[in-house]
Amino acid sequence: MSIKSNPPFHAEHLGSLLRPQYLLDARDDKTLSTADLTSIEDKAIDSAIEMQRSIGFHTFSDGEYRRHMFYDGFFDNLNGMEDVSNPPREIFKEYVPDVKAFLMQGIKPAGTCLCTGKISHKGTSKYVRQFDYIKTKLKSGENAKITLAAPEWFHLRHGEHAYDKSVYPSNAPYFADIAVAYRHEISLLYEAGCRNVQIDDPLLAYFCAQPMIDGMAAVGESSEKLLEEYIKLYQDCLKDRKPDMTVGLHICRGNFRKSIHFSEGGYEHIAKKVFKEIPADVFYLEYDTPRAGSFEPLADVPKDRRVVLGLITSKFAEPLEDLEEMKAKVMDAARIMAKGSRESEKEALKRLSVSPQCGFGSHSEGNAIDEKGMKRKLELVVELAKSVWGEV
Repeated sequence: MSIKSNPPFHAEHLGSLLRPQYLLDARDDKTLSTADLTSIEDKAIDSAIEMQRSIGFHTFSDGEYRRHMFYDGFFDNLNGMEDVSNPPREIFKEYVPDVKAFLMQGIKPAGTCLCTGKISHKGTSKYVRQFDYIKTKLKSGENAKITLAAPEWFHLRHGEHAYDKSVYPSNAPYFADIAVAYRHEISLLYEAGCRNVQIDDPLLAYFCAQPMIDGMAAVGESSEKLLEEYIKLYQDCLKDRKPDMTVGLHICRGNFRKSIHFSEGGYEHIAKKVFKEIPADVFYLEYDTPRAGSFEPLADVPKDRRVVLGLITSKFAEPLEDLEEMKAKVMDAARIMAKGSRESEKEALKRLSVSPQCGFGSHSEGNAIDEKGMKRKLELVVELAKSVWGEV
């Protein structure tokens, strides 16, 4: 069964929501059975869906309530990938912004996932199980979105240490098998009725950060070459998806527990390549603070792509963004997009939507905002959409 879908809508959100305390407590309770934990997750998801519906959204997520981290569910479900609970420091690339941030604070990088055998999909999907539950809760005209891990997630962190050289001699065959598994994952979601996926990728924004670019150059690595490899990986991951499957790409600068971010830098460093060469239908872009730069790179967004402006921060409840200021920003973005695509500002405006800049719970502990603050931010997204387009 396919679910009616025409995303993105003018009011969107990024997927993850704050976990209720009873869900966090249940995850910590080692005496609970899997069935009992699932029942508690179901309860929390039901409440999250009703909250989204009451605010006025048309696209719903399950809040990522069955995950610990936003990227869970793909690499940990592949043959050939192995969880490493106590990885040595030397396998991490210290120029990567989040790795660097932790090391500077004296925090050893957490567990990771490395390739120790030939990669292949296991045939079943954790994402499909998540979708199968939420789709039973939808009403006519409503849409479910599933968020996916970025395909290069572990590679940037580890580089040549990401895979066993006896299995893959270089990046190309390693990426090729990841792409095959990714295509299978998307096909399983499609067969289950999912028509809306969003790939969450803060790593692409790291290529906007001058400290990482300089750090790579200092050790003889080319950021431009690696970005090109990642774009090719995306092209291979998405090349067989069905035309009625909407694929979104979310690019932010980090969203760890307690509202931590990891990088800064405008999209001009990547716009011409990422916006033009990655075959996503819609780009979800962080734009809540000056660290994301200006709207000028939006001139490089092709005429057949949509953009969701993440104008409203999900990191803090206060200060609440001013509605009129947000409206002016939307119009400014439309003007720049129209100039780049040689269309009218009215036409460009139709290709825009608004959202928070990121999720509220990329990590299970969540951002430094409470449920009341989160709800007010989501309400503001809907208010903003209505004030600009007259609808959500």
